Amino acid sequence: MTAPDLSLWAAARRRLWGDRGARLSLAVLALIALACLVGPVLTGHSYERISYDYPRTPPSLQVYPRPETIGPALERLALRMRVRIEDVTVGADALRLTLAADGPVDDRVLTFFARSDLFGPAAVLGRAEDGRRLTVRVPLRETRFLLGTDAIGRDLLTRVLVAGRVSLALGVLATGVALLIGVAYGAAAGTLGGAADAAMMRLVDILYALPFVFFVILLVVVFGRSLALVFVAVGAVEWLDMARIVRGEALAIRRQDYVRAAEALGVGTGAILRRHVIPNALGPVLAYGALLVPRVILLESFLSFLGLGVQEPMTSWGVLIAEGARSIESAPWMLLAPALALVATLLALTALAERLRAALDPRG
Repeated sequence: MTAPDLSLWAAARRRLWGDRGARLSLAVLALIALACLVGPVLTGHSYERISYDYPRTPPSLQVYPRPETIGPALERLALRMRVRIEDVTVGADALRLTLAADGPVDDRVLTFFARSDLFGPAAVLGRAEDGRRLTVRVPLRETRFLLGTDAIGRDLLTRVLVAGRVSLALGVLATGVALLIGVAYGAAAGTLGGAADAAMMRLVDILYALPFVFFVILLVVVFGRSLALVFVAVGAVEWLDMARIVRGEALAIRRQDYVRAAEALGVGTGAILRRHVIPNALGPVLAYGALLVPRVILLESFLSFLGLGVQEPMTSWGVLIAEGARSIESAPWMLLAPALALVATLLALTALAERLRAALDPRG
């Protein structure tokens, strides 16, 4: 008979932890967050580094460069160095080749190898007496692209993980701001009641009537495109629903006997808000807040898809999905990778929010 002795929060925590779906959702979210946090350090690629020799490279577990790509790459380098490449021997981790020209070969042309995405710095092994032939050893620069590359050769796995940092951070921060403003505003309106409540909610109705996309476009025209602008735009509208929800809860709590007793004892409005209204409204607030995170992430993705959100070189899942949609015929993996990451995150957050709502329901 320990269950009746549990508080509402302790009982909700026990129900939530006992739900297999809730544990699975938490595990998925934890894995995604951990991958986005530490993954870019482990991929071996910078999210903004362009590999000009690997544009639109499909996903693969194999190590690059592949043997069939070495010959064309050497031909391109030979044109830039204005030499002929002869006697090429491909080893396990390096090439041995001869550079030939009509005149003496300048050692400075060897820097073209180091600038390539396929080769490392070349070392001179021998030189003809007239300087027209140069034998060099060129190491191969091994790399992998597990999710392929984008249109200009940037590693897609690294960019998806970095984009996850931006999307998740924006979702959590914007949700926190929406909760802070919406809870304070809605609780104040519901507790004050009367003319103050009517005036405050008419302001919410006016803000609801503003076209969101036009509002964002106006901000972009005035302030330019930036990540802070996306945060302001999302936070400016997402607190409205929260204010209405908390206002309804506050109106119901205001009619409770313990609130009337506090008013009869002379407790001020601010103290009633802190001690009674906000604590007793936290259940629906937390449940809606968990649903608000995927909504904010989806909204940011929509803005970035329209070109009004995160800008290069920074990226987000919405930016990657927009880029992938433009290249879906030639490089479908550019769309699939960020889309799957976004869908998995949204499904896990939505499932967790539903189970959190059920766990906080005292009738459950």
